Amino acid sequence: MSWRWLPAFCVAAAVATPGVAYAQTSKCRLLKIVDWPVRFVRNHVVVDGAINGQKIGIILDTGAQRSVILRSSAVRLDLPRREALGYRFYGVGGESKVEIATVDDFKLGAVSTKDMQLFVAGESDFGEGGDVLLGEDFLQRFDVEFDLPNRAVRLFQPKDCEGVSLAYWTKETAGEVAIERIDESRPRINLTVRINGKPVDAFLDSGASTSVLSKEDAASVGVTPETPGVVAVRPSGGLGAKKVENWSGPFQSFAIGNESIPDIRIRFADLFKDATFAETGSRVVRKAFERQPMLLGADFLRSHRTLVSHTQRRLYFTYAGGPVFVAEPAPKPAASADRETGTKPDN
Repeated sequence: MSWRWLPAFCVAAAVATPGVAYAQTSKCRLLKIVDWPVRFVRNHVVVDGAINGQKIGIILDTGAQRSVILRSSAVRLDLPRREALGYRFYGVGGESKVEIATVDDFKLGAVSTKDMQLFVAGESDFGEGGDVLLGEDFLQRFDVEFDLPNRAVRLFQPKDCEGVSLAYWTKETAGEVAIERIDESRPRINLTVRINGKPVDAFLDSGASTSVLSKEDAASVGVTPETPGVVAVRPSGGLGAKKVENWSGPFQSFAIGNESIPDIRIRFADLFKDATFAETGSRVVRKAFERQPMLLGADFLRSHRTLVSHTQRRLYFTYAGGPVFVAEPAPKPAASADRETGTKPDN
């Protein structure tokens, strides 16, 4: 039997949807491949699907380098599994064992296919509605619009659009920022933001419910867990079994492209501190990630209409309203007046 892998299926599934074209200039056209209605589950961006006739939630996760079904879901769906020899997956909370599951029928949106294989990982249960992480290994094949204020995600194929802004939904000047070339072996949407005026490496992670700055980068601009106004907040979890401490702290500014937000609270953590390994026959412990970038998460995407152009290597965005980051406020002195921070950017 010839098995199919998830990303290859998804391309076929998306292209099977009738296309709609948006004209940008006399030549440039954005061909809409698919328009997915999405819902939010614990601030994750979810598309409905099914495995072997049982409903599942598919999390759109640009931060996942490989698409996977979570182990708790594979067990619940009673999928046959075997060890994935030669593969190691790391994430927030450390390493996760990797398996391969066989699926008789996989449905994404309105399209289904037979006879598939999916990677299996994840040491924690993401809860009802989070079963499959559809990662950047698939999403990088398209230009992807996150229109989360209208609960939609769209996939496009641009034609003759080199040098043309793809923010088709606005006549105003959209924010834009360059993204690095994506390596097929490690697909990830890397870009640069500025914290307190300092350039900081970041990547767009739609699978992260909240944006998180690295503890190292926070310290480099003078914010640590001991800084006045910093508070401990709910720990983070991910593919690994461990939880990671998080803090919410005050920063002078956050900027991306032409958008700047003063006096804003941002979460920070050492998310990948447990993502370590020792090579066979060695006692030397190595880090799976040399450096932790800022995760620009679903809270940023919910407050912006955003198009990720993999073809142009650019991110286009416009502010749509609401808090840019979800971060618990610092305790207020008894006599202080109410003040809302981080809700509206200066363009």
